[in-house]
Amino acid sequence: MSDPADFRPLTILIAAETYPPNLNGAAQFGYRLAKGMTSRGHRVHVLAPGASDGGSFTEEGGDWTVHRLRSHGVPTHDYWRLCYPWEIKRDIDLLLDEVAPDVVHIQCHYMVGKQTLEAAVRRGIRVVATNHFMPENLNPFLPFPQWLKNVIARNSWKDMGKVMGKAAAVTTPTPLAAQAMLEKALLPGVLPVSNGIDSANYEPGAGETLERSPDPTVLFVGRLAEEKHVDVLIDAVARVPERLRVRLEIVGGGEVKPALQAQVARLGIGDRVSFLGLVDDAELRRRYLCADLFCQPGTAELQSLVTLEAMSASTPVLLADAMALPHLVLEGENGYLFTPGDSGELARRITEIFELPDEDRRRMGAASRELVNRHDIKATLETFEGLYYGVVPADGWAHISSGPALRIE
Repeated sequence: MSDPADFRPLTILIAAETYPPNLNGAAQFGYRLAKGMTSRGHRVHVLAPGASDGGSFTEEGGDWTVHRLRSHGVPTHDYWRLCYPWEIKRDIDLLLDEVAPDVVHIQCHYMVGKQTLEAAVRRGIRVVATNHFMPENLNPFLPFPQWLKNVIARNSWKDMGKVMGKAAAVTTPTPLAAQAMLEKALLPGVLPVSNGIDSANYEPGAGETLERSPDPTVLFVGRLAEEKHVDVLIDAVARVPERLRVRLEIVGGGEVKPALQAQVARLGIGDRVSFLGLVDDAELRRRYLCADLFCQPGTAELQSLVTLEAMSASTPVLLADAMALPHLVLEGENGYLFTPGDSGELARRITEIFELPDEDRRRMGAASRELVNRHDIKATLETFEGLYYGVVPADGWAHISSGPALRIE
């Protein structure tokens, strides 16, 4: 991209289906995108569902403006909110007219994203679309038979193609996800753009001391949901030889937490497994830095920001060989992949890593830190900034040309 100084600051509206206080990768990406674009001198507005019942409103006092839409709770999910089109359409129209954004960046093709995109297109506003979701991710929360879930997923893919096909540019975090969008949503030219991470945030500070457990610690961070398969990790830890004294720390909350706690009790490993719940950013950083090994057994990861955070803290990783996770592993260098759902194989890998000399584990952690550099948040922000302005990024994504360019001559 040309020198950003050649371009005037933009007014950017980020339309998100999920946003803090929600804890998930898409919500964190929206927050970091808003923070990053604000730091680069742009005027940022975020549009997202309200976190509780009530009408639409605007939050006051932040570094950027957050607008909340009327929403409704979902019985099968502890924080996901539904925004009905007939309730939010007028509010979105009014907001676009008031804010007059130069560009709209939607994060999904469902409720908020679809309505905002259509309103922006009617006004001739440039739209960038990012997909963080696979329709199949919703299956655990749909109280329907599998055949009906399959129909819903196919229709959702088709709708994704129709909605996001109207955007000037479409992105997703990984090449694998881009290929899925081509095959299932018939969306050509989807750009793989990493969610990005400020890896320096997870390095020990000068003179910083960390109180590590005397026992080797495996860490999981994420939503306790069916597709994360934390039960597989718990089974694996139970199979690791007791002489290794391996502990498991689980950070996060979700609908399967009671079942996981019951599993731990049934296996008799309550003294080796800690459910830490939701923690603040400072405590999460400390857990990353103190962990000896990070494990992500999930099978529906489009990128896995938590894995990138763990790698930034120089931690070896064990990841399920599914979706985008293989892109984060060089076998034997920074960790290993394991067959999804195979707790026996996972237990063998945990055992193998903790039987290594300390120096070999440190080498694996250093390899993780080196690999994460390609996901630096600065490069992500520069890429999206180029998409917003309607110019071709430096690596030559030639199809980025539709929509009004905003360069000031």
